[in-house]
Amino acid sequence: MPRTIIENIVIQEYKDQTFFEFCKYTTIRFFEIVYFEKGTGTIRINGNTVNYSANSIFVFIPDDIYIVNAETATSTIAIKFLKSFFRNTTSQNANLPVNDWFRKIEEILNSESHHLREMQFETESDRLHLVSLINMVATEYLSEQTFDIFIIQNSLSVILHLIARNIQYINSADGTKEVKSSKIQQIINYIHANIYNSESLTTKNLAEEFHMADNYISEYFKKHTDVSLKKYILNYKLKLVETRLKYTDLQFSEIAMELGFTDSSHLNKTFQSYKGMTIGSYKASISV
Repeated sequence: MPRTIIENIVIQEYKDQTFFEFCKYTTIRFFEIVYFEKGTGTIRINGNTVNYSANSIFVFIPDDIYIVNAETATSTIAIKFLKSFFRNTTSQNANLPVNDWFRKIEEILNSESHHLREMQFETESDRLHLVSLINMVATEYLSEQTFDIFIIQNSLSVILHLIARNIQYINSADGTKEVKSSKIQQIINYIHANIYNSESLTTKNLAEEFHMADNYISEYFKKHTDVSLKKYILNYKLKLVETRLKYTDLQFSEIAMELGFTDSSHLNKTFQSYKGMTIGSYKASISV
């Protein structure tokens, strides 16, 4: 049976341990989910320390370095995705410049405010669903003779979707003030979810979606965030450009096409005014 997906992930399960070796897969890990089934202790993440307890779930991105210090016997499941997992490897996604898997996690890759990486859930049912799926994937994956590729592949897709929809991302670096309106958060979530569909993000469509007047929604958005609706959408797209430049090998023209810029020249000009350097210079600076 083909193991394409299996070869691109590593799943490790630890039972009732008080010492965890530094994971040998860290240097090639692209994205990781760690579920603590039981136990208490701390995790030191990029120099910061945070507590964990039973049912805690953490996500880590490529640059994260973490060390688990168990205080009581701890059981964990770690799902480590290699970079190749998020590339176009199936005919279904062959026409996408960036694989749909990558889109599910890009908000986490893009989120500086989520620096301690512990998952917070909008509903307890989402947490329970995620835990159930993590256990299912681990059971299938670790049963080397009987694993079911269909169950693993589809469960991983739902896992990534649940994580993505529970990440609440508002980057204070773009001048957006603290959001206290749930409707504003709904608008922001809608923008993030539909960033690849320009028609969905027109003022007219947003106004209809949130039952507001066309000439009022922009005013309403700026009042609550200190940034215009149009600028917020553009800045979010440019943050996704940064993410692609850092984590993928896509051509500039491919990034421009996917994010709705006229061409690579248009993208470069817009990026330069936003970042103060060309996309080529930025790519070179992060490749050093």
